[in-house]
Amino acid sequence: MEFNIKNVCCIGAGYVGGPSMAMISYKNPLLKVNVVDLDEDRINHWNQEDLNKLPIFEPGLKEIIKKCRNKNLFFTNNVEDGISKADMIFICVNTPTKIKGLGAGQASDLKWIEASARQIAKFAKSNTIIIEKSTIPVKTAETIKAILTNTKTTNSEKIKSKNFYVLSNPEFLSEGSAIEDLSNPDRVLIGGENSKAIEALSNLYTKWIPSEKIIKTNLWSSELSKLTSNAFLAQRISSINSISALCEVTGANINEVSRAVGSDNRINSKFLKAGPGFGGSCFKKDILNLVYLCNFYGLNEVAKYWESILDLNIWQQKRITSIIVNNLFGTLTGKNIGILGFSFKANTNDTRESPAINICKDLIEEGANLKIYDPKVNHKQIEKDLGKKVYLEGTNNSGTWKFFDDLYKVSIDSDALVVLTEWDEFSKIDWSIISRSMRSPSWIFDTRNITNKEEIKKNGIKLWEIGVSNNPS
Repeated sequence: MEFNIKNVCCIGAGYVGGPSMAMISYKNPLLKVNVVDLDEDRINHWNQEDLNKLPIFEPGLKEIIKKCRNKNLFFTNNVEDGISKADMIFICVNTPTKIKGLGAGQASDLKWIEASARQIAKFAKSNTIIIEKSTIPVKTAETIKAILTNTKTTNSEKIKSKNFYVLSNPEFLSEGSAIEDLSNPDRVLIGGENSKAIEALSNLYTKWIPSEKIIKTNLWSSELSKLTSNAFLAQRISSINSISALCEVTGANINEVSRAVGSDNRINSKFLKAGPGFGGSCFKKDILNLVYLCNFYGLNEVAKYWESILDLNIWQQKRITSIIVNNLFGTLTGKNIGILGFSFKANTNDTRESPAINICKDLIEEGANLKIYDPKVNHKQIEKDLGKKVYLEGTNNSGTWKFFDDLYKVSIDSDALVVLTEWDEFSKIDWSIISRSMRSPSWIFDTRNITNKEEIKKNGIKLWEIGVSNNPS
């Protein structure tokens, strides 16, 4: 069976589907790419004229959208039409952790994967390549194949059997650098059983990626490699964060330790920067998936090991909250705390599993009135994450929050500022202005080690830095 790929459909216009299809259409100008999604509001945002208001912020994304949209890249709610015309279909839907039922709290909820597979079975033509690109647990391809094989498609004339070829092609994007990751990936992983289908997908990528970077495996190795990669990266973050706490009590400096350890080429320096913990849509979910799978197969000690990575991540966030409370005389009731950064990392507007969410909730619980600023996260998203509190007098001793669009306004009458995201503008703050507007004694809690500590101290502001031993007690 030879494949002639002319039309591609992507089910899901989110953080994976949007940027991935933008790059594929950009590098394959003769290919027609339809990104389909049932969410009308999301599709409308992808199609709006103002490219600064795309539903996803990624450096370089709007430039590619401008070049390809309505030429060979289309965003639409017409799922049936997109599927029926496609030679190749990417599944890029959400796979959240289950909140109820078997495996609740650990296993992935595959309802959108199943719904997509049923739509494909119903509307796709024969000899279609199906590609799972969502972050999914091992053996999901087996589920997709079972649905595709056993779903009957009927019309008024006959029942027609269809041939489908399922591949695994996980994404390895880092939010904030997704376009660079797509342009020059470390590797492209394709898992499958049909060599012709694998080759057809590979041909899309070799338009700009060297063939030696394309790794071909079986389905199960591809699926497990995605979970394992994210688990290993999260492990590094929890590891360096654990050492940051040790640095603070021993006289060491986490920046110096990270540099020394990262200089070992067996380890390297990536993901060795201390912070308030990892976030994003994948790390926590993938580790929970790994824990569930290990428990399912009786590998209980392995499950406990990976679960400890998540435990330490939460501990780091709780530790930061405690440090803030302790340095502000043991109470936050009625105090104004400025929050600088709400996204889980710089150069993205994604807040999923952001450390800022738990830290802000804990500070509100302690009675603080939060003044939140982030250059890309809007008020509505923060409202979803924290609830519909307004900046009014708190009730039941709990605090409140309010959104600000200017970081200098955040500092007015604030007792402390907490840097939670490593946005570049936070390294360029004019601390002479900040010092005049804050209440005294004023504090900066820098959980990212990006602020100008000399300028902060010169302007009479107390500074706490993560992983630094000479912090004020």
